[in-house]
This record gives sequence, structure tokens and C-alpha cells, in this order.
Amino acid sequence: MLKLIFWIVVLVLALSFFGISIQAIINSPAGQENIQYVLHLIVQAWQWIVGKM
Repeated sequence: MLKLIFWIVVLVLALSFFGISIQAIINSPAGQENIQYVLHLIVQAWQWIVGKM
């Protein structure tokens, strides 16, 4: 768990170093579409896993 938190912090710092705004990405139309697509894939994978049980 601590490794995950560490890598998330490193990722945020790296994005900040290169001047990339996470908020701008998430609020952009392309960012919203990408988030919806990933969530759709996660839901499909979850339904597939549950269906195999």
C-alpha cells in the first residue's frame, strides 16, 4: 500500500515538473471521454469476472 502511495506522489510531482495540470486534463472534453471509456471497460471486466464465478 505504501508503495502505491509513493508512486502516486512521484507521478503527481513528475506531472507538476513538466507543467501538466491534472485538473485541466480531467475537466477537458477529451479527458472526460477517456475517463468514461476506462470506466466502461472496468464495468465490463467486472461483469465478466462476476459472470465466471
